Amino acid sequence: MKIALVCPYDLSQPGGVQAQVFGLVDRLGALGERAWAVGPGFSQPDRPHHSIGSAVGVPANGSIARLALAPSTGRRLRAAVEDADVIHVHEPFIPLASWAALRVPRPQVVTFHADPPAMIRRLYRGGARIVHRLLQDKIVTAVSPTAARPIHSLGKSIDVVPNAVELPSEVGDLADREPQVVFVGRDEPRKGLAVLLDAWRLVRPQVPEARLVVIGPERLPADADGVQTLGRCSDDEKWRVLARSKVFAAPNLGGESFGITLVEAMAHGCAVVASDLPAFRDVASDAAEYVRPGDPAQLATALVRLLEDDRQRLALAREGVERSQQFSWEKVVHIYRRLYDNAIRL
Repeated sequence: MKIALVCPYDLSQPGGVQAQVFGLVDRLGALGERAWAVGPGFSQPDRPHHSIGSAVGVPANGSIARLALAPSTGRRLRAAVEDADVIHVHEPFIPLASWAALRVPRPQVVTFHADPPAMIRRLYRGGARIVHRLLQDKIVTAVSPTAARPIHSLGKSIDVVPNAVELPSEVGDLADREPQVVFVGRDEPRKGLAVLLDAWRLVRPQVPEARLVVIGPERLPADADGVQTLGRCSDDEKWRVLARSKVFAAPNLGGESFGITLVEAMAHGCAVVASDLPAFRDVASDAAEYVRPGDPAQLATALVRLLEDDRQRLALAREGVERSQQFSWEKVVHIYRRLYDNAIRL
């Protein structure tokens, strides 16, 4: 089977959608399928992909999305997918690559990754007939109930297929962990690092031996005592840090539709403290402790409790390890492979 996976975001930049697209390319290839990524960006020479040109930064959801907006995007995309038996379109209503892909007359699976802002929700409602017509002959999936909720009104059947992570072959000793809290995320306000740093100032006097390790952002305030920043590090280094730490903090303020970092933390044996967001509950269920978004005092209380109470931490960590098994690549790639077959038979 020949599968083109269309990503609207810059393939040369790190991101959740890009990681899922290239993860599927790798796993489908290992199963003997011919799969390739299609999208803007140029710097993936070691993986099958077709670039459809450069990307332009566009503000979106408290971040900068790098998209293909050139007039030639549609023509280049059609050339990149012309040999495909099935096209897997990620984020189908993100311009311009995904828009163009929807109009290619091939069997298609589409995947919604995001909980869209109010403006896009209104577009779904106001343009429901047009949106439904674009999707009517396609298999529709979403990565979580949160991502699926806005499109239920379109009257389409939606398969919830979660994002996948690379699970460790073994977790190691959950009891023998360093008094360490880990944050992983981009340096954007909605990721909540400022809230976590405010909470950390309350944690340090109570647990002076504890450390906070920040992965992603490059710079921190000068008064961030007991904080180490690793910046953008490799996945292997990130996993090593998680595997020796007691607690993972996800202080996000909103705009989340999944929570891949929560799954990675659970898989490596961290007890998770997360903002009480619908998407995070979708992912972690009872395998995390939840706090009000934007409340540093409540976050600090939860962190101190798990750093000091090994019995509670271990119970939460064990539940998280078990929960993370639902998000293995082995399970997810076989689900999509079946959906591709179904799309071809439609």
